[in-house]
Amino acid sequence: MNSALQCLVHTPELVDFFLNDYTHEINTNNPLGMEGELAMAFGELLRKLWEPGRQPFAPRGFKVRLARFAPQFSGYNQHDSQELLAFLLDGLHEDLNRVKLKPYVESKDEDDRPDEELARENWENHKARNDSIIVDICQGQYKSTLVCPVCSKVSITFDPFMYLSLPLPSTLTRTLSVKLFSTDGATAPMTYTVTVAKQSRCKDVILALSKACSLGEDERILLTEPFSILDGPSLVREEDSLTAHRLPKSSEKAPLLIFVNKRTEEDSLPKKPVRYLGSPLITWVPEENFRTGADLYHVFERILQPLRKTPTVSSVNVEDAKHEENGLCNHLSEDGEMGINDNDIPNVNASVEGNPQVKAFGVCNHFLKDQKLFQFYAGEERFGAKVLVEMNKELPDIFSRARSNAHIYVEVNWPQQALEEYDVKQLETAVEGMRTGFALKKQRQEAVSLYSCLEAFLKEEPLGPEDMWYCPSCKEHRQASKKLDLWRLPDILVVHLKRFSYSRYLKNKLDTFVEFPVHDLDLCKYIPQNDKAVYDLYAISNHYGSMGGGHYTAYVKLLEENRWYSFDDSHVSPVSETDIMTPAAYVLFYCRVRNENSNGYLNHGSCQNRVRN
Repeated sequence: MNSALQCLVHTPELVDFFLNDYTHEINTNNPLGMEGELAMAFGELLRKLWEPGRQPFAPRGFKVRLARFAPQFSGYNQHDSQELLAFLLDGLHEDLNRVKLKPYVESKDEDDRPDEELARENWENHKARNDSIIVDICQGQYKSTLVCPVCSKVSITFDPFMYLSLPLPSTLTRTLSVKLFSTDGATAPMTYTVTVAKQSRCKDVILALSKACSLGEDERILLTEPFSILDGPSLVREEDSLTAHRLPKSSEKAPLLIFVNKRTEEDSLPKKPVRYLGSPLITWVPEENFRTGADLYHVFERILQPLRKTPTVSSVNVEDAKHEENGLCNHLSEDGEMGINDNDIPNVNASVEGNPQVKAFGVCNHFLKDQKLFQFYAGEERFGAKVLVEMNKELPDIFSRARSNAHIYVEVNWPQQALEEYDVKQLETAVEGMRTGFALKKQRQEAVSLYSCLEAFLKEEPLGPEDMWYCPSCKEHRQASKKLDLWRLPDILVVHLKRFSYSRYLKNKLDTFVEFPVHDLDLCKYIPQNDKAVYDLYAISNHYGSMGGGHYTAYVKLLEENRWYSFDDSHVSPVSETDIMTPAAYVLFYCRVRNENSNGYLNHGSCQNRVRN
C-alpha cells in the first residue's frame, strides 16, 4: 500500500488539489461512490504527509476506511499495488465527480463521420457524466477498431482509459511443439518447435510450421486436434492438443480419410472405455484405383510405413528376397504368379497393383498376415454408426457419395500383433506431447524499451474466445481482430507493466528489464492530434520477488529539491537518478512537459513546481 500511496501523494496536480479547499467538490450522493469518505480519507492522508517536519506514521484510519469499501484490501497480506491504484483512482473519481445528476446519453449507430468528429462527440458524452480532477488529469482516450474475420465488417469506437497496461515481450509469444505426419508415408513423423504469438490463429501456426519444415509450393498443411480439423481463423487455445498433416495441394477438394486408431480388446467387457492410440491419421481419398477394402488398406498401410519395425514387401530388396529363408513365397510358378489357390488370397489383389517387386515374385507370407492385422469400420460421423469394410468387397456407399471436402471416419482396430510390429509410441506422443506443448518463454529476455512495449500493446490481435464480439452484419458472435490506437493523452500518464503472467498451467513473474525514459518520453507519433505529448518520469512503484511473495517500494522525485528518493516502508533515503531503472519497475508515473514561454507549455519538470512546500 505504501508504494502506491507514495506515487499518488507526490502527483503534482493531486497535491495542489488536496492542499487547497476541495471539500466543495465532494459528491456524497453518487451511488457509484463511497459517500465522499474515500476522498476525505485520502485528503487527510496527503495533508499529513505534506505537513512541515514530516515524520513516518501508520495510516491506520485510511486503511480502515479503505477496507470498508474494498474488503479485498483488509488484513495485512500483501496486495498488488496496481490493483490498489486502479481502485483508488476510480474511487476518488466517483467521490469527486462534479456531475450530481448524470444525463442519459444515447448511443448512436455507427456512421461514416470523420474520426475527429466521432472522438470529440464520445469524449463530450463521457465528460457529461464523468467530470472530476481524476478525469481532468489522468484520463485519456483511445480508438478501438474491430474487424469481423468472416464478413470484414469494421466497427470503430472511442473509449476513455485511466492508465495503460503494457505487455512485456516475454508474454507476447509462446513456443509450440507440433508433430507433423506425412500422408504419403515418405518420411517418419517429425516434431517441429515454432514460436507464435500468444493470441495466434491456426493460420499463424500453419505459416510457422510451413517455414520450419520447408513446405513445397505444391503442398499444404492441415492442422488438427483430436477428432476435429481446425480452420484458419480459429484461435489456438492453450489446451488444444495439436497435430499437423502434410498433404499435396491437389487434394484440397478431395474427401478426407480420418483414421481413428484404437486397441482391439480381447475381452469385450460391457461399458469398457475405448482405448485410442494417439491422434487420428489423415489422408485424402485417391481419385483412381480406390474401389475395394483392399485399396483402403493399402492407403492406410502407406501412412504407417515409416512406423513399421519390420519391412513390408514394398521395402524388401529383390535379391534379399530371393535368398530369404524358406523363400519369398511358398511356391512361384514360371510366370511369377503364386502357386496357391486363389481362394487362399482374397485380400491382396488390389494391394499388388503397381508393385513390380510383388508382381515379379508374388506375395510373401508375412504380407498375407498384414492383410488380417486390422479391421476397418467406416462412417460419415465421428461418433455415428459405422459399417465393416471387407477386404475383398467394394467399399461401402459412403465412399462413393462423399462430396468435396467431406470427412470419412474410419475406425481401425489394432490387435496385439500390430502393436508389436509398429512403433505405436510415435502415435501416442502426438497427443501426450501436446498437453504441455504450449509454454510461456521463461528464459531471461534481453532488455526491451518502453516504446516496444507500447507498440506491442497497439498491435492488432484476435480477441479471445471469452471475448467474442457480436457482428451486426453477420448477426453472430465472432472472434474479431482488435486494434487499439492512442487518440487523446492525459497530463498524468500512468503506465502499468504487466509483469505477472497467468495461464491455465502457469503463473509467472517476469523480470524483463524495461528501458524507460526518465526524461522526454515522446509519444507524439502515436497520436493523430497536434497536442504536445512529451513526458518526464516522477514516480515508480517497484515489485521485488516472485508471484508467491515479494516486496513493494517506490522511487519518487521531490521536485522542490530536484532529487530522487527511495521509499521502503518507513525508511526514506536519497537515490541517484541512474539507479532508479531496475527490473523491478512495475508502475511508472509520467507528467506532461510544458513550457510557459511557448504556447502555454512549461519547461521540463516544472509541471511539478506547483507542489506546495
